[in-house]
This record gives sequence, C-alpha cells and structure tokens, in this order.
Amino acid sequence: MKRLEENVTIITGGGKGIGYGLAQAFAEAGSNLVITGRTLSRLESAKERLEAEYGVKVLPIVADGADESAIKDVVAQTIDTFGKINTLVNNAQVSKSGLPLIEHTKEDLDLSIHSGLYAAFFYMRECHPYLKESKGSVINFASGAGLFGKLGQSSYAAAKEGIRGLSRVAAAEWGPDGIRVNVICPLAMTESLMEWKENYPDLFAKTIQGIPLGRFADPKDDIGRVAVFLASEDAHYITGETITLQGGSGLRP
Repeated sequence: MKRLEENVTIITGGGKGIGYGLAQAFAEAGSNLVITGRTLSRLESAKERLEAEYGVKVLPIVADGADESAIKDVVAQTIDTFGKINTLVNNAQVSKSGLPLIEHTKEDLDLSIHSGLYAAFFYMRECHPYLKESKGSVINFASGAGLFGKLGQSSYAAAKEGIRGLSRVAAAEWGPDGIRVNVICPLAMTESLMEWKENYPDLFAKTIQGIPLGRFADPKDDIGRVAVFLASEDAHYITGETITLQGGSGLRP
C-alpha cells in the first residue's frame, strides 16, 4: 500500500513549477489531488499527465488565491467530489521579484500579500473543519527570501514571513484538533526561476554561490518528498518548520 493511498490533497498552484513537482510526489504516494491555478489549459494538461502516470484522480479548478469566494468554492467542490480533505498545501504565490524595495508600489505589495498571505489564510480557515475530521495536515510555503533578506524580494519576503507567523499560530491553536501545520522554505529550480536567472543574472549568480551543493532543489524529488513525509502518518509527531534549501532538507521544531 502506498504511503498516502486514498488521501485527498489540495495543492495551490499545482499546474506548474514547484506545485507540479508537489503534485507528482503526492500522486506517486497514492493521493488523489485537487490542483488550483489561474490557467485552465495548464491545469487540465497537468491532470492528464498525473492521472496517466500515477493512476490517481485529479480535480483541476481555476481559482484566484485572493478571491475568498473562489476559495470557498474550491473547498466545496473538493468535498462534493472526494468527501474529505487530508492535506492542504499552500504553494501558490505571485510577486514582483527582483524589484528593489524603493521601486515597489502599493499595488506591488498588495499583489504579494493577497496572492500569498490572504490565500493561505482563506484556504486554512475553510479547510479547518475537514482537516479536523481527518486529523490531517497543512503544509505552507514560505521562503529564504524572508529568512535571510534576499535582495529584490521585499514584497515577496513580507508575504512569506506573514505566512510563517500565521502557520505558527495555527500550529498552536490546531494541535488539540489533531491538525499538524508545517512550513517549507524551498529553493527549487523551476520555469519561473529560469526566467529570474535571465532577467537578473547577477542576483542569480550571487544566490547560487551561497549553495554548498551548487544546485537548486528538485521540485518533485527534494521538495515533494519532504511534503509527502509531513503529510504522512510517519510525521504525526512533527509540527514546526521545515527548511528545504540547497538541495537538502532539515527540520526545526
């Protein structure tokens, strides 16, 4: 039997990048999936590939993470289709990465806060009763941008640090409900990171120099496997913060 056989996992931004790597890892572990994003064609393509390769059921839903009513609809469709929620993975985020703080506008900051912090909050709140029932888990994604003050990442870092704070409170409040809440801070090679490399080669070079392994983590094999572990019964004693950087991982309570 697979580690997450018959589980149901919601992954925001599951159609590309880290989100798709997460979807692959959870599907490989046997979990059925709900993947959300802003582009239906990308989500449907991901659904076809995941179902064909792993034999799980995938429900793609177009949803804007800043839209509270859309998130309520995602949760309602998940329950209507699968009848339960075992794991919520808040991965999606939009930001003006690479833009210096003094060049940010209020709209730039709002973009990060609404697509990241507000989205995580809405999903967590709406999923709570179902996670309580399943004794499930929340896996939120933050970033080394906030932990270490990465250049050109001010609005992104602000949103991600907000998510870390939200997660710590939820871990304390929801522990008695049997819900685990953890944070992953990934540094993974994705299509967006490749674009960032091309647009900001100096920042990219400086970042890669600070990684002892000399590479970014793989979305499925590095990041995805850590997330699957945190969602599994093997991690029932873990509520805290998971840092996934430099192609490896470590746990902090």
